[in-house]
Amino acid sequence: MTDVLNVRDLNVSFALHESEVHAVRELGFDLRQGETLAVVGESGSGKSQSFLAIMGLLAKNGRATGSARMGDVELVGMAPGKLDAYRGKDIAMIFQDPMTSLNPSLKVKTQLAEVLVKHQGYSLDKAIKESIAMLDRVGIPAPERRANAYPHELSGGMRQRVMIAMALLCRPKILIADEPTTALDVTVQAQMLDLFKELTNDFGTALVMITHNLGVVAGLADRMMVMYGGRAVETGTVDELFYDPRHPYTLGLLSSTPNPESRARRLNPISGLPPSLEHLPEGCSFNPRCAFRFDRCLVERPPLEPVGEGQRRKACFYEGPLVAEERSA
Repeated sequence: MTDVLNVRDLNVSFALHESEVHAVRELGFDLRQGETLAVVGESGSGKSQSFLAIMGLLAKNGRATGSARMGDVELVGMAPGKLDAYRGKDIAMIFQDPMTSLNPSLKVKTQLAEVLVKHQGYSLDKAIKESIAMLDRVGIPAPERRANAYPHELSGGMRQRVMIAMALLCRPKILIADEPTTALDVTVQAQMLDLFKELTNDFGTALVMITHNLGVVAGLADRMMVMYGGRAVETGTVDELFYDPRHPYTLGLLSSTPNPESRARRLNPISGLPPSLEHLPEGCSFNPRCAFRFDRCLVERPPLEPVGEGQRRKACFYEGPLVAEERSA
């Protein structure tokens, strides 16, 4: 498969009154055409900020360095005016709360048609027709009537589908979905995940699913990148990380996720809290919460290095077996 995005040494920082917070450090990954990459981790791990940086959507006090190349196009550092030619057309993002992403004073059809008028040069009539067809494509019943509605007249699930339709209108190479199922009930969540899978298959779009919910990952993603403290700590295929995690944090996430097929009655949560990005601990950022830490972990930060002969990588010095009940902190 062809790479559609290559990220190398991406760093994101935010200037505060008396200090600078590093939200993302030395992030690197490749995204291939038609695949789904899940980016997982607790809140504050740097998941969303990484992709907001790639999209050029950081807050005013944010700064990104490094490289994010979409083919021959370097996105990091590109002027906003130039980025507008690619955002929505080649790379699109779906945000967690569609109500804050849709204009409450404009009808749905107006907001969708604007994308095609701007990026594809369609006439307004043709753009509205295409928009209604895409609303139908993403499973919105009576799409003509819903196209004439305002966002507040639609349910949360329908608003999310509108956002997906908007993101897909220009058949982007890359679709980034930031916690797109968090505010939805489990039935609508399942429908959304089926829709994502169907659309990536049909359009060949590469999907990035940013989530803290590993249940979302299992049936949707091809590969997974686990982030902690602003860094990637383990990457690999979903099967590799689900069935044979090599980083204690990945094991902790899996152990604290409900599994209907498991006979265990109690979950095994990760002890402690995620670190403050202003005051990361010395050595491995996960060491205060890690049951497998040893002296080296307290003073040296492990690099993200290959595991075996495949594409799998981990940032951990511990080489023994990872069993949740084996050791206690």
